Amino acid sequence: MLNTMGERQKQLLKLLRGKRPGMSVDELAKSLEITRNAVRQHLASLEGAGLITAGNTRPSGGGRPQQLYVLTELGRESFPRQYSWLAQLVVASVQQEEGSENMGKRLNDIGVGVAQQMRSQYPNLKTHEEKVDKLAEVMDQLGYNAKKTTMPDGETVIEADNCVFHRMAIKDREICHLDKGMMETFTDSQVKHDECMAEGGDLCRFRFSPKKE
Repeated sequence: MLNTMGERQKQLLKLLRGKRPGMSVDELAKSLEITRNAVRQHLASLEGAGLITAGNTRPSGGGRPQQLYVLTELGRESFPRQYSWLAQLVVASVQQEEGSENMGKRLNDIGVGVAQQMRSQYPNLKTHEEKVDKLAEVMDQLGYNAKKTTMPDGETVIEADNCVFHRMAIKDREICHLDKGMMETFTDSQVKHDECMAEGGDLCRFRFSPKKE
């Protein structure tokens, strides 16, 4: 779907993807460096396509409340997610073979196997930082829109606002075990899923603690 849009509309959708509470016309105009009227035209087009909708309003310092715009579920699903279709097949197969009670462990094992294959492509990764850096890069290539960042306390995290399993995770959080198994094995870390889009978070945030030898 994104392939049929103009560049400005793609940029607008990406901005809204990273701001789950929504953004106002003024904020979008400033970020895109275009006029407010141009923003309104793009918003009208995207709203007509069912990709965005008017969300909450926000006080504007004594003036008229600002209308915020947010992505619809269709809007979120318009971004590429490179292996979500494959995961759906995997989950269906696991459910059929193992039953729901063993889903978490089995999906974690699958994630471990995926990570082992990926790590074999990068034999020169030595330090914990190098592994987390490369994982963020790989996840971004897979469609997570992932980046490594540093928290105020100096802790390294990966944030992703385009979870490839988002629709599946809303129905069943067990799918997150696949990601966790993959991340822990790739980085030799203990991973804490600190914030989750499937639970209403603005993004998915993963904290990495090196495993003790």
